[in-house]
Order: sequence, then C-alpha cells, then structure tokens
Amino acid sequence: MSTYKTIFKQCLVTLFCLVTLPSNAQEPVDYVDPFIGTTNFSVCNPGAVCPRGLMSVVPFNVMGSDLNVYDKDARWWSAPYEYNNKYFTGFAHVTLSGVGCPDLGTLLVMPTTGKLDVDYHHYGSEYSQEKATPGYFSNWLNKYNIRCEVSSTLRSSIERYTFPKGEGHVLVNLGNGLTNETGASIRKVSDTEIEGMRLLGTFCYNPQAVFPMYFVVRVSKKPASSGFWKLQPPFKGVKGEWDPDNGKYKLYTRYGKEIAGNDIGYFFNYECAEGEQIEVQVGVSFVSVANARENLDAEQQGFRFDKVCKDARQQWNDCLSTVTVEGGSEAQRRVFYTALYHTMMHPNIVNDVNGQHPMMEREETGHTSTSRYTVFSLWDTYRNLHQLVTLLNPQQQLYMVRSMIDMYKEWGWMPKWELYGRETFTMEGDPAIPVITDTWLKGIRDFDIQTAYEAFRKSANLPDAENKLRPDNTPYIEKGYVPLGHYAADLSGDNSVSHALEYYIADYALSLLAKDLGHKEDAKTYLTRSLQYKHYYSKESGTLRPINKDGSFYSPFDPKAGENFSNAPGFHEGSAWNYTFYIPHDVMGLAKLMGGKKAFVSKLQSVFDNGYYDPANEPDIAYPYLFSYFKGEEWRTQQIVADLLKKYYKDTPDGIPGNDDTGTMSAWAIFSMMGIYPDCPGSPYYTITTPVFDKVTIHTDKKFYPHDIVIEKRKTHAGDQYIKRIELGSKAFNSYRISHEQLVKGGRLTIYTNSR
Repeated sequence: MSTYKTIFKQCLVTLFCLVTLPSNAQEPVDYVDPFIGTTNFSVCNPGAVCPRGLMSVVPFNVMGSDLNVYDKDARWWSAPYEYNNKYFTGFAHVTLSGVGCPDLGTLLVMPTTGKLDVDYHHYGSEYSQEKATPGYFSNWLNKYNIRCEVSSTLRSSIERYTFPKGEGHVLVNLGNGLTNETGASIRKVSDTEIEGMRLLGTFCYNPQAVFPMYFVVRVSKKPASSGFWKLQPPFKGVKGEWDPDNGKYKLYTRYGKEIAGNDIGYFFNYECAEGEQIEVQVGVSFVSVANARENLDAEQQGFRFDKVCKDARQQWNDCLSTVTVEGGSEAQRRVFYTALYHTMMHPNIVNDVNGQHPMMEREETGHTSTSRYTVFSLWDTYRNLHQLVTLLNPQQQLYMVRSMIDMYKEWGWMPKWELYGRETFTMEGDPAIPVITDTWLKGIRDFDIQTAYEAFRKSANLPDAENKLRPDNTPYIEKGYVPLGHYAADLSGDNSVSHALEYYIADYALSLLAKDLGHKEDAKTYLTRSLQYKHYYSKESGTLRPINKDGSFYSPFDPKAGENFSNAPGFHEGSAWNYTFYIPHDVMGLAKLMGGKKAFVSKLQSVFDNGYYDPANEPDIAYPYLFSYFKGEEWRTQQIVADLLKKYYKDTPDGIPGNDDTGTMSAWAIFSMMGIYPDCPGSPYYTITTPVFDKVTIHTDKKFYPHDIVIEKRKTHAGDQYIKRIELGSKAFNSYRISHEQLVKGGRLTIYTNSR
C-alpha cells in the first residue's frame, strides 16, 4: 500500500475523533480547542484526558536536540508541552494542567523506525499535522513517517502508531520526564506486557512530597524481539580520568526478568508492513501494580482505539453540556467551552476501580465507595473554581469536600496544596476553610461538618510551633498581623502581608460557618480577627504595607515592587497594588480607611489605568467586581470585565493571560462570561455584570437544585454592555449582589442593557 493510501485510510478511520471546529457546530464539545492556553506560560496541554480523569496522555516536547534547544531543566518548564516547541520525545502519561511547578509527566512512550537507538537525545523527532479534540490527540513524526494517535479512559490510555514498511520500535522510557524525582523499576510479564513503578514528586522544592506511580504497559502485537535498557555511569578513560561524556546506554537483549535504576527503559522491536498499526495500552495506579492492571482490564476490553476515543468524546460532551449558551460569536463560544474544559481537569480522581487510594501522608491504602479526589491546588481554586463546581456539578463538589475531610482524618490537617496524597505546602493561607464553608452555606451538606469545623479551629488557633498550615499564627493571633522577619529572616523571601491576608479571608469564612452552626463566641472571635487587616494600611503610601517587628512600617517602601510575579518584602509573587484591595470581606471598611467611596473608587480605577492590575495573579483577579459595591459605579465593573475578556481571553494558543492554575483563570472567564462572579471566597454571593451571551442555561443537578438556571441578556442595540435594570424571575431585582439561594430559587435572571 502506498504512503498516500495509508494516510487516507487513517483519516477515514479516525474521522469521528478528529472533529474540526465548524462554524455551525451544534454540540459543546465541538467548540473546545485544546490548543488554547498552550503557550504564554498558561501551561495547559492538548493531550487526551477524560473529565476529572487520573490518566492523561500528553505530547512531550520540552526536551531538545542539537538543533532544538528546549531543555526542561534549562528553564522552569512546568508542563510537558509548549505550543511553539516542535521537537517530540514521546507521550507522557499522567500529567498536570495549569500548574507553576514541574512534576509528573513521565512514562514516555515513543515510536521510532530504523536502527534501534534508545537515547532520547538522539531519537526525538520534529513533528507536524498535530490535531486535538477532547479525548484525542494526533501528530505526524517527520523523522520516521509515523502517525501517532492517543486517547484515554479515566485510568488508562490507548495509543495507535501507524508505521511505514521496515524496522519499527516502541520505546518505553522511565528516565526522561518532567518530574524532578528519579528512580523506577520495570518487570517483563510476557512478550506483550511489562509492569513497574516510577517515583514522582519533589513538587515546588518539597523533597518529602514523593509518591510512586505503578503501571502496566501492553502492546497489541508480539514483537520480533524486546529488552531493557539502562544508562551506564561515566567510566574512566585510558588515562584513568573520569570522562563525563562516556555514559552509554546498555541494551539487555538476553535478560528478561526485571531491572531498576534512574534512567531505564524497555523496547519492543517489529518488522512492519506498510501502514501496519501497533496499539499500546497503559494502565496506572497510585496504589499497586495489581490495581493498575485491574484498572486497565476494567476500562478497556481488548485493543479498541476507536471505541475509547468515541467514549471519551461523549463523556466530554455530556459534562460540557451542563451549560448551554446562545448568542455571542463563534470565538467567544470557543473561549467559553475551552475554559469550561480546563476547569474539569483538576481536582481529578485518584481512586482505582476497586475504590482503593493512597491515604494522606501515610503508607496505608484507603477505600472509597464513591470518588476520592487529588490535586487540590487550593490557594488558586478556593477563589472561584470550587464555587463553579458547586454550581455546575454539586455532586462532584460534595465528593471533593469529603475527600478533604478524609485527608484531615488521615493526617490531622486539611490540605493546602495536596498532590497524590502528599502535602506540598505550596503557597500560603488556610484555603480549605472558605471552600468548605462556601459549599455548606450553599446547601450542599451531606458531609461531616463537625469534623471539618474541628479541623478549622485547630489551624486557626494553634501557635506556630504546632501549626502546619499557619506557620506564623502566633503573632497573627497576638498582634493581629504578621511582622516582617518572623516567617523568614531573609526579607526578600518574607511573605508576611500575603500570609496575613489569607488568614483574614479564612477567618472571615470561619466566622460565617461558626455563626451558621450556632457558635456565637467563635463567630465573634474570628470576625474580629478578620478585620485586623487595618493594621497594614498606610495612609502615606495609600496601600497595605509590611510592618516591622517593632510595629513601625517597613521603609523604604515601593508599592510597585514585586510586579510581574517577583517577590518584594511582605508580598508573594506580586506588589502591594496586587494585594491592597484583597479585602473582599470588608470592602466598605477598606473604603472608609481610604477616605470614603470616592477615594476608594478613584484608587481602584488607577490600578487599571496605571497597569498595576495583573490578570494572571490570583489576589487581584476579583478587583473589577469591587466597583459594584458602590451605587452608581457598577458600570465600571461592566466595562472593565468586558475589556479584560476581550484583551486576555482569546481562541488562540496564548488565549489565557498566564498560568491557568488548575483552572482558576478559566473559571474567572466562565463566570465573567455568564454574568456573575463569586468575589468573596466563603460568602455565598455573586456580583452581577453584563453577560457575554444572550442566554446562558445551567442545566442543574435536580438532586441539589429545583430547576435550571437561566441568565438572559436583553439588549436595546447590538453592542450594549451597560446594565439598565435587572429582574429575578418576573420581579425587579434592585441589587448587583445576588445570593446563591436567590439565584437558585429565582431560576431566571434577566439583565436589560443599553449604551451608557
């Protein structure tokens, strides 16, 4: 068969998987473009994954060759894929989407042709013709004339490689990868199956946050030959000196048991006919090899690539169809549904099909009868993503909350930034409090709230030495703030103001929960603590300002220091301007400190006018909504939100303003395009703005909410973006703040717009 006929046959076989984005697309899945957010440091990827899936299979292109200087260790690559890189060294299995530190992204499967070469510095290939839709990815390896296609189930993957005639190979590389951890083992099970383990972790410099990933790999055809490889260490040259360039890969062709090491792999060799297709399956587990095999057997019966691909697409369409939109442009729909797609990656399940999962910070195995979740990037997601899940998928949010509470029961602490059963202690704050409080106050209550409350009081009240979540809680309780130098002697690494602001938010949420549970004294205590942000306000600078140990303000002080994600004394990855308005629980109190409404609005507007606002930085992403707290200033929210969406959210690879932070930036876009935003974490309210679409319908889970929610925009003229009046149900609604209960019970929010 000719090469051209082979390509034509492949196109026919995968037609239903490879869906282009047509102008008349009818289903939500057709609007998703997985390449959005794959550059501009958004660190999303176009790989194949199912909603909340444990498995993701992603092209790895951040390792270079002599001609392509992409080296994962040469810069801070925190994703296995970057849109502009075009040098491919395999498909990584189990990856992260939208995170700021590298981890996972290992177990690389690579097809090659010609003489066997197991050195990834040599065998990589430039590629072209890459295509991606939810649950499917394909590309063409220019060096080898191989068509690669991948898809996935919740816990396993399937890959199909179409070879030209001649010698072909499937390489399974356990050495190369994104994680900073090393160490793996492989055991040959049969001619067509191997199993093993890869050590992962050390996320964001935490050397103790390590965990094993177990795997089973199967190929659809018995190879002509196979074997292991292992990198041999540098050896002494003829002069007895160590030669660092003399490390060689040793092939084990007559040994067939098991092998372990830091840079190892396994190869399957074939004599291929023209157009011959070889399929590869990978099953994974974070409990055991036996569970990895059970997961694969349960989720795939035989090698059926087309069925897996079709099922993955259907799962995505079902999940994305939770929200339907009418009106807006094709580009806006692509932005919206791709953002929704990105919010359904993490948190993801970690339990196997038999219910087993790794326990939090323990070596034992736990069990769930529902779903156990992992990848709780809570410093990011407590601000809006969990509120979105609560609205669109309350059953998932319930299981996420139960997972967090179970982690406390297993370990003694709520998660802060949990990764596959390990606490990474990344970023700051006590973010589980607003997440669970928000869920509870919105009526999702089938979980152990008393244990959660016990956990919250523990982290809120214990002193430094005993507190894993609030390492500077002693001065915070005693003084109402955290002074410079208490957390870190080196002031360039001191995040005292950022820490305290996170505690204020957590304590405000805790006061709301305490009040709802009838703990009046606790409610009063935590509310009082949450208002002590006032210590930090400097009239001289007009911003929040670090405080020295003697109680004086830090000097010299530049409110702009820390821009562009750099650190300044007191602030983490941002400037004073990125943090000063992060008092969403007491906007009126902050305005009073600043001299009243007029001064507050003027100063907040200056943040946008002077370019201080960072759309990719969590503390200030709710800033545009704060104008709506003041009568007559709501138009500013409507205008700024529309401008930000137009400028930063596009249907292009750089269409997310920066690190997606496991869906947080995407959640901002979704809420903003629907016309509501939860600007105060832990408080069950939304601020209303002008929707992008003429009609948004949230098809609710009737187990939790009585009927669908409709947000409708009625404009006088095309392009009208300012709100004239609002109706809830059929009655006038005279506020730009709406409670979750009002929205759910009202059912229909109608927003009338005109030109200002």
